[in-house]
Amino acid sequence: MSFVKFLTSKVFFKQLAIAVVAVVVLCFLALKWLDSTTNHGEFVVVPDLKGKSLETVNIELKDHDLAMEIQDSANYNPKYPKYSVIEQNPTAGSHVKENRKIYLILNPSGYRKVEVPNILKRTFRQAKPQLEALEFEIGKITYKDAIGEGVISMSHKGESLKPGTLLPLTSKIDLVLGNGKL
Repeated sequence: MSFVKFLTSKVFFKQLAIAVVAVVVLCFLALKWLDSTTNHGEFVVVPDLKGKSLETVNIELKDHDLAMEIQDSANYNPKYPKYSVIEQNPTAGSHVKENRKIYLILNPSGYRKVEVPNILKRTFRQAKPQLEALEFEIGKITYKDAIGEGVISMSHKGESLKPGTLLPLTSKIDLVLGNGKL
C-alpha cells in the first residue's frame, strides 16, 4: 500500500480520531487535577508585619496558613524595636497561595560595629570627614597646648580610644586637638 493511499484510508482516519479524542480527554483530566490540587482562585491576604515581634509574626502567619523565612538582618533602624520586622516580601495586602513563604528582614539589636580610623596627627579638617564618612559623630572638642594643630587623642564615653577599636555606628568620639602653641 502506498503512503498516499494510507493517508486517505479509513484505518488512518479512525486512528487519527482516536488519538485526538485521547489527547482531549487527557488534557481535560490534567486540567481538572491541576484545578483541584493548586486551589485555583483561592488566595490568602498577606498581613502587615512591620514593627511586630517574631512571636506575634509567627502567630499571625499561622492564622493565615503562611510560612516565614528569616533573611539576614539589615542595618539597625532606631524607629523599630529590636528584633522586629522592618521589611517583608511579599508586601502587606498581597494575594498569595496557602503555605507561601513570607521573607522577613529583622531589625538587629544595635548598630553594627566599625573600626575607628587612624586620625592621630591629622588636622581636624582631615579627621572630621573621615569620621563622618564612617557615620561616627564628633563629640566634645578640647584644645591642648602642642606644637602641631592635629588630633592628639580620641576618646569615647571618657575612655581613651586607639585606632582600630570597634565602635557602633553613630558613636560620639571626643577629640583633643593641638592649638599650635607651646
